[in-house]
Amino acid sequence: QSGNALYYAHESLKADKDDVLAAADKAVVLASVREDGRALLWAQEALKADREVVLAAVQQHGLALESAHASLQADREVVLTAVRQCGGAIVFAGGALRADKDIVLAAVQQDGYALRDVHKSMKTNKEIVLAAVQQNGAALHYAHFSLQADREVVLAAVQQRGDALVFACGAALADKEVVLTAVQQNGNALYHAHESLKA
Repeated sequence: QSGNALYYAHESLKADKDDVLAAADKAVVLASVREDGRALLWAQEALKADREVVLAAVQQHGLALESAHASLQADREVVLTAVRQCGGAIVFAGGALRADKDIVLAAVQQDGYALRDVHKSMKTNKEIVLAAVQQNGAALHYAHFSLQADREVVLAAVQQRGDALVFACGAALADKEVVLTAVQQNGNALYHAHESLKA
């Protein structure tokens, strides 16, 4: 069984072209995206703008948000559903939603790297950045430089992934506890420590 079978369906079954087939067409597409959300790619434009269809698709595969109509990429519930399934789906969210704290938090909790694609104001939010680095320490790379020097944030990052020390700056690189935590995770993290801790 494959939701991508929709790709091979006759055009008349993909489109909402007349009133008689509309319900049947939607039923076919719904069944397809529930099995594999990526099948939204093969649906006709009218169904890519159908909230029920798109919600079903992103519940199954968050990145299906890419194929949704722009109006639904700006729909808070649709985007929240998508990023809870796949944090990286935030890249397809309408601009304002990339600055929505609840959506961004859900995204980075699912995939720390989602921090890369959020609004810059979220990269200075300590709660958001902490959640991101706790999920993936390397997300520190996408934090604002002020948080790359924040002891609590850097410590959380290196606890999750020692080599995240490469993205730290300032006093964090000379903090003995931070560096010790990093090298216990990854001995090569010592390379990035302040010289005073290598003597």
